[in-house]
Amino acid sequence: MRAISARWRKLLAHRRQTLMQAAGDGAILILPAAPERIRSRDTYYPYRQDSDFWYLTGCAEPEAVLVLVPGRRHGESILFCRERDPEREGWDGPRLGPEGAVAALGLDDAYPITDIDEILPGLLEGRRRVYYPLGRDAEFDLKLIGWLNRVRAQARQGAQPPQEFLALGHLLDEMRLFKSAEEIALMQKAVDISVQAHRAAMRAARPGIREYELQAELEYVFRRHGAQPAYPCIVGAGANACILHYGANSARARAGALVLIDAGAEYAGYAADITRTFPVSGRFTRAQRALHDLVGRAQAAALAQAQPGRPFSAMHEAAVHTLADGLLALGLLRGRLQDVIANGDYQRYYRHKTGHWLGLDVHDAGEYRIDGASRLLEPGMVVTIEPGLYIPVDDATVAPEWRGLGIRIEDDVLITRDGPRVLSAALERSADEIEALMGR
Repeated sequence: MRAISARWRKLLAHRRQTLMQAAGDGAILILPAAPERIRSRDTYYPYRQDSDFWYLTGCAEPEAVLVLVPGRRHGESILFCRERDPEREGWDGPRLGPEGAVAALGLDDAYPITDIDEILPGLLEGRRRVYYPLGRDAEFDLKLIGWLNRVRAQARQGAQPPQEFLALGHLLDEMRLFKSAEEIALMQKAVDISVQAHRAAMRAARPGIREYELQAELEYVFRRHGAQPAYPCIVGAGANACILHYGANSARARAGALVLIDAGAEYAGYAADITRTFPVSGRFTRAQRALHDLVGRAQAAALAQAQPGRPFSAMHEAAVHTLADGLLALGLLRGRLQDVIANGDYQRYYRHKTGHWLGLDVHDAGEYRIDGASRLLEPGMVVTIEPGLYIPVDDATVAPEWRGLGIRIEDDVLITRDGPRVLSAALERSADEIEALMGR
């Protein structure tokens, strides 16, 4: 685990304190680390910490539980974690241990995870409300219910069990939605690495290359800069670009085809999410360029709405208007613009929304609607803006030159008081810029 600086320990402590203040006196907040997952037989998937747990602790180890007890005189921030074990550490790597966790993470106290059955019921007793991410870890859900039942069983002896069970996400998601300067710096680093990776893939592209070869170019750059994929890389050549969550990455990119790459690095837990579409031969055809330019105009229209005080939905509405108008002009849709939008005809070629929150998770925490209305954008939020067009390869209603074209352009955008800041602006976006990069 990377060493945590004094500055980050202070930031983590501030997050925990802010969360406890929001929960109020009489609450207890319980958050387990992500469990390890078996890949096959006795091998495991690479471990990735639960984003909420990481946000509050900076601890990358499994088999740990954070407990926050506002107002507790003997310490409010408590971690249960694995003890030091030289034998196991020789196999799996070093552990913090309870003593190391207090020093490294700035917690008030820490106990061995093996003692949680004895200690946690006593922490629950006398608390009125429990905040917990119910349903995320079924095995831990059962443990928590068992601890609660132990307190309830002592009610006749005067024990006071909690009476309310509340979703932790109602408090924590709102905190995570607004990024601090430290978080933005890490996200910019993830974006910068991703920009280099996308450029490497574009430069490596040639007719006949396999999609997984381009994936390898991306992931090499990620790893070389101390990052990893934030999500499985999507590399779709030809008609595969029309599959939104394409994952096979095994086909050849034939001469004249487009390649859509949706890939982002994760750095220190924070994700980038960038998409570019480019011609494997280095030059767009007339039809490819027309669609690419249209998607670019839709992204620009959406970006113009990424202003503080504007509804989140305004970005999607602007993109839809531009795409529908352009599809009518190209003859790919027929009718009146207002009708095509109202009846959803445009969804034949544009099936998804125009963006999402971005942060520790690729689809990050945060509500999109409040009291039934689209949420207003505010400084500190980070969104993606990602319009696209996808013409099915078997669509007989359009000329052959359009069939099987899939194009998406996606950038990561920070909302500031002065308007949008495109964190990924350095990566070539327009058809002319992409052709110039690939021609070098």
